[in-house]
Amino acid sequence: MSSIAVVDYGMGNLRSVAKAIEHVAPQCDVVVTADSEVVRRAERVVFPGQGAMRDCMREMDARGLRSAVLEAAREKPFLGICIGLQMLFDFSEEGNTPGLGLLPGRVRRFPPNEMIDSLGNKLKVPHMGWNEVHQAAGHPLWDGITDASRFYFVHSYFAEPAQSDIVAGYSLYPFPFTCAAGRGNLFAVQFHPEKSHEAGLKLLANFAAWQPQRENDTGDIPGSRGVTA
Repeated sequence: MSSIAVVDYGMGNLRSVAKAIEHVAPQCDVVVTADSEVVRRAERVVFPGQGAMRDCMREMDARGLRSAVLEAAREKPFLGICIGLQMLFDFSEEGNTPGLGLLPGRVRRFPPNEMIDSLGNKLKVPHMGWNEVHQAAGHPLWDGITDASRFYFVHSYFAEPAQSDIVAGYSLYPFPFTCAAGRGNLFAVQFHPEKSHEAGLKLLANFAAWQPQRENDTGDIPGSRGVTA
């Protein structure tokens, strides 16, 4: 039986994520764990998260999970969710916090002076609710998910990759921003698949069956914020 570790660092929708994976992948042994050795032994790892970046990094270190998470993200199928996407980059403006540096780029707050829609209405931050996700290129985790499917978001910060080849998906609020990133065995999303009904469950099912290649091909999204280098 395949094993999936959902990393418990004291923050995030851990039980909801675990239950969603159990629902779509009953053949897998899903465990919520703060034990670094359990993370190391698992065949697949999910890092869900919500809250502040600085708190996330502090709690991960306090529980001795950093090295196990780094190993998993380099060596086995790894899915980051929300903060689990943001922490993969070099740096976050939220608390001026260094990330894990696994993906090149930074995390920025939505700029207040630019949060205006096409009708001139002011947009709220955090970006909260359902939004379309545009697939930047083919990826096994998008299999069976229609392009521009709607997923559920709750966030005030967004990833700005330094390289376009790691962008797997983008959304608009009001400008295009990266909401999915991937490289090799690593895939991460800003939205919450566990809260995103059929499309989100399909993505989790795809992850449970994913056999990653060394690298994935992605395309450029001209003019996008945090989408091209």
